[in-house]
Amino acid sequence: MTEAVSAPVRAARRRGALTSAALFARAARVLATALVMVALALPGFLVRSAVRGRAAGRRHLYRRGTGMLMALGPTFVKAGQVLGTRRDVLPAGLCDELSVLQDSVVPLTRAQTRSGFAEAYAPDGTAATARVAVPLAEIDQRPIASGSVACVYTAVLPSGRRVAVKLRRPGIDRVMRQDLELIRAGARVAARLRPFRGMPVTEVVDSMCGAVLGQLDFAREADSLTRLRDTLSAVPRVWVPRVHPGESRPRCIVMEFIPDLDLDAAAACPPAMRRRFAESALTAVYHMLFVTGFVHCDLHPGNLYFTRAGQVVVLDAGFSVQLSERLRRLFAEFFMNMAVGRGRRCAEIVIESSAGLHPGADLEGFTVRMADLVERSHGLPAKDFSLIAFAAEMFDLQRRFGIHAASELIFPLLSLLVIEGTIRDLDPEIDFQEKAKPVLNRGLFGARA
Repeated sequence: MTEAVSAPVRAARRRGALTSAALFARAARVLATALVMVALALPGFLVRSAVRGRAAGRRHLYRRGTGMLMALGPTFVKAGQVLGTRRDVLPAGLCDELSVLQDSVVPLTRAQTRSGFAEAYAPDGTAATARVAVPLAEIDQRPIASGSVACVYTAVLPSGRRVAVKLRRPGIDRVMRQDLELIRAGARVAARLRPFRGMPVTEVVDSMCGAVLGQLDFAREADSLTRLRDTLSAVPRVWVPRVHPGESRPRCIVMEFIPDLDLDAAAACPPAMRRRFAESALTAVYHMLFVTGFVHCDLHPGNLYFTRAGQVVVLDAGFSVQLSERLRRLFAEFFMNMAVGRGRRCAEIVIESSAGLHPGADLEGFTVRMADLVERSHGLPAKDFSLIAFAAEMFDLQRRFGIHAASELIFPLLSLLVIEGTIRDLDPEIDFQEKAKPVLNRGLFGARA
């Protein structure tokens, strides 16, 4: 009996030792890469600071820092993309650099693709084999899209229906979890350093890690796609692909294939249709923010398409969040008051919804400056109003006056900021504040979908 009990214990200890050794090895590689990149960046920082001033030196460091994240791999790229949204905590120049980070990952090879599908459809608790039954009649093993977490393929169901399959990269879960554990450990160390005292370092990093890990949870993403499809059905001309749950697995999502997706489709459409695209896309975001509180936070052009039939297509719900009822309502109240120029109430809502205050926070100073920002923005013509510029100044005020925004609100706001450029390209004259009013009325005073 003793031997029977101790064998699993010894096996578990061996696995733990291997895991610790792998984490230590990864930490050593990350530290070595970071030290080399810092050593290369410092001379340029010193020269630029001496010749052109400290601001030029900082820009050089920020640019080199984003290069370092790309060298460290996809986990750090995604972490940087998420941290780049926290303009209430990080310098605006650094956020500008982080916002342009892009995944640069080669597609899976055919051998890796076969292995990935075998792992995805292996029975629970068993190793993948060549004999694993895959409920797809045909798979084109050349991916049509490739990212750091997954590749997307086309396939055919036994019924003959064509589908898209999002397949998680083999081994990516282990690598990303190791990297995120290292990032969390680094945040705990940084939080003790004098320059970061009073800042919500660990809270910001924990929320960032949660956002990155959420993109590995394909079961949750499948549920999010289904939920978005249901909730956005209330918005005309918006199309979210239907998930096929019977064929999906925790490592792959099988969904409706939407043909002829083309990033340049809208450019070939007449102006009237482009204006309809802009209105439908903006209404969809407002409906998520103000009515349902369930928000797709990553509506960059690769996840938002327009068809020649006049529909707006929303893809990839891996980065979605649910606002609490309290914060959904505060979010809607903020935009309603912004739309009518009630600056002081907007400032009160920002303070009320904050995640915390710096020990030296100046609430009255923030209220005065925030009210001025809202009142100045309210008086601008629609074509001159910029959500990105408004949010950047608001986050700068929060950082300067010691008010830490809740990440639960930052991430949904990101969806609106990301989409603004696309909307402006479609309809330069669109009035963001005026278009929000009917949706705000539904969110605050009407029945919610």
